[in-house]
Amino acid sequence: MAQRWGITDPISTALPTPQDMQLDEQLTAELKARHNFESHEDTEKRKTALRHLQSVTEELVRQVGKRKNLPQSVVDAAGGRVATFGSYRLGVFGPGSDIDTLVVAPKHVTRDDFFAFFPALMEERSAPGTITELTPVPDAFVPIIKMEYVGISIDLIFVSLHRSSIPANLDMADSALLRGLDDTDMKCITGTRVTDEMLSLVPQAKTFRLCLRAIKLWAKQRGIYGNIAGFPGGVAWAILVARVCQLYPFATGSILVSKFFIIMDNWDWQGRSTNGGQVKPILLKHIENENILQARVWNPEINRSDRGHIFPIITPAYPSMCATHNVGYSTKHVILKEFTRGKAITTKIVQNMASWSELFEKHTFFTHDYKHYLMVVAATRNKEAHKLWEGTVQSKIRILTRGIEMYAADISVAHPYVKGFERVHQCKDENEVDQVLQGKLNHQIPETETKPVDERNDAKQAAAAEDGGENIKVKDSTIETNDQGVSTVYTTTFYVGLQLKPGAKRIDVTQASSDFKKACKDWPQYNDELNQVRVIHIKNVDLPSDVFEAGEAKPQPKLKKTKNGTGELTVSNQKRTFAETGLDDAHTNGTKQRISLDGAVAITPAG
Repeated sequence: MAQRWGITDPISTALPTPQDMQLDEQLTAELKARHNFESHEDTEKRKTALRHLQSVTEELVRQVGKRKNLPQSVVDAAGGRVATFGSYRLGVFGPGSDIDTLVVAPKHVTRDDFFAFFPALMEERSAPGTITELTPVPDAFVPIIKMEYVGISIDLIFVSLHRSSIPANLDMADSALLRGLDDTDMKCITGTRVTDEMLSLVPQAKTFRLCLRAIKLWAKQRGIYGNIAGFPGGVAWAILVARVCQLYPFATGSILVSKFFIIMDNWDWQGRSTNGGQVKPILLKHIENENILQARVWNPEINRSDRGHIFPIITPAYPSMCATHNVGYSTKHVILKEFTRGKAITTKIVQNMASWSELFEKHTFFTHDYKHYLMVVAATRNKEAHKLWEGTVQSKIRILTRGIEMYAADISVAHPYVKGFERVHQCKDENEVDQVLQGKLNHQIPETETKPVDERNDAKQAAAAEDGGENIKVKDSTIETNDQGVSTVYTTTFYVGLQLKPGAKRIDVTQASSDFKKACKDWPQYNDELNQVRVIHIKNVDLPSDVFEAGEAKPQPKLKKTKNGTGELTVSNQKRTFAETGLDDAHTNGTKQRISLDGAVAITPAG
């Protein structure tokens, strides 16, 4: 009987063929050509940085123990540990990847102690110039210190265990460590436990890592990587790959990529084979129920909210949770379409009829996929405050897309783009500010460039995007204006592609837009003099040029042939752009209106 990994027997235990090994070489070469692997020197630099963090952590534990007058014997034995998780722990990091780290301390070191003393201690014990960023965000959903040390981005989170000492070899998989932890502690420790458990459940770490590198690159290239936007994040993609590894335990990494798309494309994501239509979850092991801890575990039979998960990928470590609870019907549609595309291409690759580069071709979200888009413009008149507002608005985009799914009868898909675009403008008066809020770029500062926003780009922005920034305070709410009365306006624009149902004539997103804007304005730090948000309809031909990369073709308007007074054929484009109409949501006066496909009009009350 074949050895079982996971909850079922393997589909195949076939050993690799010479052709499989050749496909592996081709895949590895393609990944290297795309700079997916880090140099040995840079990897050694990461190891050195982690050793330094370990040293600082041990010193933190000692100093806090002395401050609290603990016996010297207790201080000497207290220890402390830095554990890693995410891409670094999984072994799939590349150039520029950050390191997700967990500082594990004994019970006498509290979270307040960590944020009070660690930053200064890190500065004190590091060589001058080695720390270029160190931003604590203690009031985030998951309290974090984001830092850059020797050119490496490091995210530090913290947990204090109910133990008097933390040895270097502490087994983080032990569920007994969870006793007495509060909700924040549980959020912090989960990443390390999930990553370690995942690695223990795959047959071969090497093939798992090659396949995961390929799938992560593919997902990013196709614009379907990012939990905040409603797509699977790094943990979810890793779980999917690990499950395929369990089903083909001896396959090479390249064959696993091919099998990945076959399995995922054929999975019953619609729940047709189950009672009640519940989608069968992706599991790496049977879900544990440790009653002694009384922690909430994913269980759709008991928990009503779990029944609403339409793309369930379940974390393997106790307490098991759904890593894809943010996936909605539109993003699920996009993911499934990409699975089908991936299967078609990898089938050809295995048959030597296509190359790996075809699988990793960039998405066509702006260039081809949609004719109609919504622009969500988040604007602030203060640079520091904008990071929080930008993250807050980003965290609410799912409310907009799900509202469209519920209320907009003529729209079949509302596809959010995974990143926003930051711009900086200067405006002489409120009329120019209003033009900026409509999406016009004629007041953008020429010497500034539009920057795509990654949800991990800034510590406070990332924290706000994760949980809406409910507890993070705005430290500076001053409106930035120069001596000539010119104000600086910071905007981040998010885009949602709209796919219309056959025969659709009008678009009504009023209810969805209203609910979304209300959710944004319910943010405790909202200031109507500082923060604004608009939802604007735009056609593909009117998309700003800076969302296209070099070599990408911007959609062009279709030219209409008409006869002039002499009977000669002339070519013209008679439709005005949304910006040219001069209409935006400031002109609706609170009345319900619709977007006509023959010309855009206002859709929501003014922001």
